Amino acid sequence: MQIKPFKALTPRTRLIGSPTVFCDHAKNEFVKYIEKGLYNRLNEDALYVYQIEHGFNKHIGLVGLNHVDDFLEGKVKKHEETLHEKEEKQRELFLRWKAILKPVLVTFKTVPELQWWLEYYTQTCQPINVVRFDQDHETHRFWAVTKPEDIQHLQKLLSERVPVTYIADGHHRSSTTAWLYQTGDTQGLDFSHLFCAWFAADQLDILDYNRVVEGLKKIGPATLMARLSRVFEIEVLETMRRPAHKHEIMMYLDKTWYALNWKHFILQQTPKGYDTLDADLLNDMVIEKIFEINDVRSDTRIRYVEGSRGMQGVQKLTNAKSKDRVGFVLFPVSFEDMARIADSGECLPPKSTYFEPRLKSGLLVRLLEG
Repeated sequence: MQIKPFKALTPRTRLIGSPTVFCDHAKNEFVKYIEKGLYNRLNEDALYVYQIEHGFNKHIGLVGLNHVDDFLEGKVKKHEETLHEKEEKQRELFLRWKAILKPVLVTFKTVPELQWWLEYYTQTCQPINVVRFDQDHETHRFWAVTKPEDIQHLQKLLSERVPVTYIADGHHRSSTTAWLYQTGDTQGLDFSHLFCAWFAADQLDILDYNRVVEGLKKIGPATLMARLSRVFEIEVLETMRRPAHKHEIMMYLDKTWYALNWKHFILQQTPKGYDTLDADLLNDMVIEKIFEINDVRSDTRIRYVEGSRGMQGVQKLTNAKSKDRVGFVLFPVSFEDMARIADSGECLPPKSTYFEPRLKSGLLVRLLEG
């Protein structure tokens, strides 16, 4: 990885009433925030250690700039398709802000030496900023790494020990930056580097991304169960529980939970066999063939529920129109599956992974002025 330090903007927390409101509105209010003097620009180029504390868990990563060439050469790998309309919108925001408000979250196979260094730094140095989000029960802390020898050590570690990274969140920010870099349509701004936060795989949680589908009235519960029984082994559950393993899906239908396990012949007949993702199979065998929903990206009959909302989130959304909706809870995609698919140059189905912790907009900002 070709990484470099930069001078970040950080919010003047003493001038901010609510960090949650500040970050939630940063996308629309950033220019006004600058005019009101709500940001402080650090004087030295630095890499930044970023720690997110949530309950008893602490997630530690590193923030800096990664040359776009690494993305274009496939060293920063994507696993989702991007949409040109969203890239256009992102471009407009970048040019209006003249900044990027949130780093691209990338992950990689854990490097113990790097993780030890980051943890040691948080224990021996004072953070430059501490922001508490009471509603989320989270505390975000930042440390600036400014000594040349420390920066060079981190650059060497990432260059030698991290040959590839995987985008966890920020596919459109990455592709838009690369697009602007290649076209040169930058209005004098610097798009030569991705603004990145590197969090090793053991510092991130990959949660499930679940589905609630409308159209039950048209099919009928009995017909749905009959058609599902052709491809699943079905078990009625007395109480809700999460999927125990890959290829098991929980279904919520008519206020009852079911465990669905793909029949072996279904997995055996797919090109990837048991490596096939549940989201791919569910899209093909159920959502498309039974519910006749062909575009899972835009069809309003399918809604996606982040794993952070739990099974209760799926249950609540399904119950809102229980006679016409059915909910599906999937087992989380593993880092190994995500990396395997990205390494092969393929993409995961839409809304397959939900990573935690989540980075906040406007907490650490990169100015694009050259």
